[in-house]
Amino acid sequence: MEIDPGQNSMRENYKIMTGLVVPRPIAWISTLNESGATNLSPFSAFTFCSHKPPMLAISIGRKGGITLKDTGHNILNSGEFVVNIVNSAALNAMHNSSAIVPPEVSEADALDLEQLPSSTVAPPRIAAAPASLECRLHMAIPLGEERNVLVIGEVLRFHIRDDLISDGKVETRALDPVARLGGPNYAGLGEVIRMPGATLPNGRS
Repeated sequence: MEIDPGQNSMRENYKIMTGLVVPRPIAWISTLNESGATNLSPFSAFTFCSHKPPMLAISIGRKGGITLKDTGHNILNSGEFVVNIVNSAALNAMHNSSAIVPPEVSEADALDLEQLPSSTVAPPRIAAAPASLECRLHMAIPLGEERNVLVIGEVLRFHIRDDLISDGKVETRALDPVARLGGPNYAGLGEVIRMPGATLPNGRS
């Protein structure tokens, strides 16, 4: 099947993209609104984009294609946010935090989630997350006709559960990350396949 995205609606292309670009890591982002309440929402258009300094990139869309989502509004307003990493124990809370609610409603409070103070930014960390990354806004880039905003944040602090670090590396199995698939579907880590060093024919590497 060959599909011309130019002939599709935004929603049709969204379903195809989110069904093909899988699995996706989840950024469970905590921000503060103008009244100081904690907004908490998950985003799966998320990856790292720099190592020195460490930076993360998250694409944030608009509600009904019109108004920037509360998380994006808060980041642009304050320049600060925290990316909380989601494991299987936090899956239910993370999923429910994606409910559509008015900007003044704190998903973290509604879900009775413990919040921890951050070291360098005002938004709190979520205690249930096995790791949290405090971020400062580096750049915001508008994208496409829907005017999504690609938020790039510099990581100022890593908070990682003690048992997840060994010789400076993250123990991925112990992290137990959750990934987003298409629709309301998620996946666990599953089987980890460790490959030998890459080689090409005739012994080239």
